[in-house]
Amino acid sequence: MKAGYIKTAFASVALTLAAVGTANAAGCFKGAVVGGVAGHYAGHHAVVGAVGGCIVGHHLAKKHAQEQAAQRQQQMRAE
Repeated sequence: MKAGYIKTAFASVALTLAAVGTANAAGCFKGAVVGGVAGHYAGHHAVVGAVGGCIVGHHLAKKHAQEQAAQRQQQMRAE
């Protein structure tokens, strides 16, 4: 039964990645894996955890990319 939830979580993540493409999936896979494991151990909600982890992972990856872009612009202005 436990393996069924994990397989479902991974399948849903794979389908999500295939649907949105790799450009928009930055951070989603890592977040989904971590969220799925955490959801599984926190009450057998691996799929919910994977979806939440994907959303949070994507948000953090986007935020990190924006911070790096801002740093690059500041470095270019300083030169």
